[in-house]
Amino acid sequence: LGVVGWGVGGIEAEAVLLGQPYYMLLPEVVGVKLTGALPEGATATDLVLRVTELLRRHGVVGRFVEYYGAGLSGLTLPDKATLANMSPEYGATVGFFPIDAETLVYLRGTGRSEGMIERVERVAREQGLFRTDDTPDPEYTSTLELDLSTIEPSVAGPKRPQDRIDLTDVRPAFARDLPALVPSGFSLDGNGGGGSAGGTAVATTHRRAVEIEMDGRTMEIGDGTIVVAAITSCTNTSNPSVMVGAGLMAKKARALGMEVMPWVKTSMAPGSQVVTDYLEAAGLMKYLEELRFNLVGYGCTTCIGNSGPLPGPVADAVSEHGLVVASILSGNRNYEARIHMLVRANYLASPMLVVAFALAGRIDIDLYNEPLGRSADGRSVFLADIWPTPEEVRDTVASSLKPEMFRERYASVFDGDEHWRALPLPEEGNLYEWDPESTYIRNPPFFQDMGPEPPPLADVHGAHALALLGHTTTTDHISPAGAIPRDEPAGRYLQDQGVPPIRFNTFGSRRGNHEVMMRGTFGNVRLRNLMLEDKEGGYTVHVPSGEMTTIFEASERYRAAGTPLVVIAGREYGTGSSRDWAAKGTYLLGVRAVIAESYERIHRSNLVGMGVLPLEFAEGEGAETLGLTGFEVYDVTGIAGGLEPGGEVAVRATRRDGSVVDFAATVRLDSEVEVEYYRNGGILHTVLRRLAAE
Repeated sequence: LGVVGWGVGGIEAEAVLLGQPYYMLLPEVVGVKLTGALPEGATATDLVLRVTELLRRHGVVGRFVEYYGAGLSGLTLPDKATLANMSPEYGATVGFFPIDAETLVYLRGTGRSEGMIERVERVAREQGLFRTDDTPDPEYTSTLELDLSTIEPSVAGPKRPQDRIDLTDVRPAFARDLPALVPSGFSLDGNGGGGSAGGTAVATTHRRAVEIEMDGRTMEIGDGTIVVAAITSCTNTSNPSVMVGAGLMAKKARALGMEVMPWVKTSMAPGSQVVTDYLEAAGLMKYLEELRFNLVGYGCTTCIGNSGPLPGPVADAVSEHGLVVASILSGNRNYEARIHMLVRANYLASPMLVVAFALAGRIDIDLYNEPLGRSADGRSVFLADIWPTPEEVRDTVASSLKPEMFRERYASVFDGDEHWRALPLPEEGNLYEWDPESTYIRNPPFFQDMGPEPPPLADVHGAHALALLGHTTTTDHISPAGAIPRDEPAGRYLQDQGVPPIRFNTFGSRRGNHEVMMRGTFGNVRLRNLMLEDKEGGYTVHVPSGEMTTIFEASERYRAAGTPLVVIAGREYGTGSSRDWAAKGTYLLGVRAVIAESYERIHRSNLVGMGVLPLEFAEGEGAETLGLTGFEVYDVTGIAGGLEPGGEVAVRATRRDGSVVDFAATVRLDSEVEVEYYRNGGILHTVLRRLAAE
């Protein structure tokens, strides 16, 4: 739309809500020049996966990205929104498109008044902000160029949005990735293949398969079987072309008598009610429903881990045999254990490819040359048989998407439904009444023992490492949002409070309860703490005793002994969702500092906001190059003398044999304001002291 806007940390947002200014450093701006036009068969999703791959490789964390060039003229505004909305996945603060003629087309098509549209155009032109094909190229800090004609249908996975795979390469890529995805304690064996235990590469890989009973039928699932297929996310469901395209594919598949495999858990969750309005108007919704892509709600579902349980026979087979099953979704993020705890291979794709893979029932398929399935009369059906033409998509969108749909849906959007309107309000006063019996909302201890003046800054002495983590530790690894495991600390806590497992709900729904959230911190079932060998999940070694225990239980033992804690990590620490609980939980576990090779923007800011010191290894250094194991005792000096933005502190790691590793770390407090936040113990403490002083 040409509006500059970006996500901030939840902790920063809370401070702004309390009347504080939002501070930022002036960012560098990376220009991405788009040329050419998308070829037939390629979608905006394919484009954004290529851009995500490109920009992650270039490195745009903390930078603005602006798109420019003649290629913009061939993109619809929803296409541009697809690129802009995935800016967190490629690491940028903003993904920006200038205002142009397509902006006006969109405003008109979504029911804005002619007067408003005329003002937008006039103001933008008079300010020199209206782009045309004659607009000279702006100047940027650095530039990249991408020819849209080179974009090919693709997916991304199995663990990160930037790991793009051309559709032609999906089958060999899965075979390549399979050995590393096999859970510890299981192996790839039989059928003449080599062995693999817990991720050791093998020369020959193959697909393990087992029989299950479902709906009175015997069927086979195995490695590569798709068990979750979801048309979802705010990004891709906001683009009518790919949603209508998925509907047209469903219509053609049903005309041939095709069905989605019974072991695939399907769902559809658009970001707007207008989506189902135009799918209904086009007569396509019924075909999606016949393929079991039923509407489950509007908003975050599978893409944030709210897919619900897999069918019992499927879940049992996956757990018992250690199968590497897959999900396919039109979401933004596919980080480990985010989609479902039992699904180890997760792939992002357009809604159209989600339908195709759901029909095939497996990820290890060459969609161009292998049939998706069979028609009612037994003929092989290929992707080309159900893929709609650009004209079909364009004509259907034009005939079904009307401005009045937006006007009607959004006329009363802030009124809420009957459940929202029925929420009880306090009869008097503006203070929330804490319910001591609630397991959803509890009074957090963030302000416990807080005085009118902050205590003096102190160095860290005698700290132990709570975890030693590798590269791309995401906020999903640090603070999961999905299902709560019954036998882990958060699940045991809820059971102790009288909550049966069937009523656990999710971490996301219980983020108002710090007792649940701190027990879930670093509790992702796929977390790999390098202090442990061949062990996944929220576990660590309590260094003084040498005992393996959960991260939460270890933190409690360290707290009782008065031992400060640090976390050691690799590159891209805190990638993914902003998720303020990733920082809040870290703080509540007693972590004083995180030492990482690099940080994602929002998580670093959130750590500062909670009074946890983010430190960065010097360029070229890290835990591996320094020989750190996590079993050392850590001292961080240079804090007590006062900190400066981007300054240095000295870190000493003392090994068990008495030898030491000394290294310097950069203080990732990036402004004087952040130094003040840290000195006060975080943003909220700073704000509260300011309000009290006023």
